[in-house]
Amino acid sequence: MSNSFHNDFMALALDRASLMLENKALDIPVCAVIVKDNKIISIKTNEKEKTNCTMAHAEMLALIEANKKLNSWRLEGCDMYVTLEPCAMCATAIMNARISNLYFSSYDIQYGAFSTSLNLKKFLNSKINVFSGIMVDRGDEILKKYFEKLRK
Repeated sequence: MSNSFHNDFMALALDRASLMLENKALDIPVCAVIVKDNKIISIKTNEKEKTNCTMAHAEMLALIEANKKLNSWRLEGCDMYVTLEPCAMCATAIMNARISNLYFSSYDIQYGAFSTSLNLKKFLNSKINVFSGIMVDRGDEILKKYFEKLRK
């Protein structure tokens, strides 16, 4: 897949995260997009605050929707694009789902589980390919705006 596809899918995820800011959503603006054969099969944003559900992270919701659409828990051949480095819960679910490639924008210094805080890929012996820092300036700006609004 060419870089333009990766940028298009990440741009879409960042657009959805940015839209959360515009709509004054309480949730941290994170979006996850799952793609198979260059087609989007799932796109979800964080809903933890909205639903009062601990596990309603964008990645988890996107995985659930993709599982239903493909009628399988195995998501081999799928790529995931996320605006923020997944936490340990999401990272484990992503690897268990057998996502082939993960692309994320911003690094999560506190909870990131693929490179920043820890790297679960090493512990779980996963074959997932991880690509980080995709359109990171835009991802960081969205998060910065969210936390500035939260502090006001």
